[in-house]
Amino acid sequence: MKTLRMASDTPASRLAKLAGISASLLSRVERGLVSPSVETLDRIAEGLRVPVSRLLSDGGRRMDFCHVPAGRGITVDRVGADSDHRYELLGHLLSGNLFAEPYLVTLPPDAEPCVTLQHPGVKFLYFLSGRIAYRYGSKTVSVGAGDSMLFDATSPHGIEAVDSGPVSYLSVLLALRD
Repeated sequence: MKTLRMASDTPASRLAKLAGISASLLSRVERGLVSPSVETLDRIAEGLRVPVSRLLSDGGRRMDFCHVPAGRGITVDRVGADSDHRYELLGHLLSGNLFAEPYLVTLPPDAEPCVTLQHPGVKFLYFLSGRIAYRYGSKTVSVGAGDSMLFDATSPHGIEAVDSGPVSYLSVLLALRD
């Protein structure tokens, strides 16, 4: 509730007035010290201009937020990737049942091909620079800056050849956790 109030830029005193309750009661409700009546919840929801169901969900407790300033991603070694491929982790979700990892991948012009990647999930690639031949299963496509791909990552995939470099692209892996 407090998150919604702050996101709407509504001071607690104004929301209390809109809901017809005291600022003290609103404060205790937001801190979980008292359980409001359904009528009070309805009036608070009206004041926030949201359905009552938004106040009853626990989504706020499970939210992940990750901010990585430019150039400050964590360089990681990826199993199965060639050593000349640079993977910079740009974020990571720690809660919920969705695994999501975005990477900025950078390859030198003489990067070795790697077409044996295969793992659970869905992968999204957005190419920022260079031109490559990318293999997915038995299909090969030529991709360059501005191109994107979205595919089931359980099929073998990867870079078959670097046509011009340097190559950089955004790679986002999405998968359900076990």
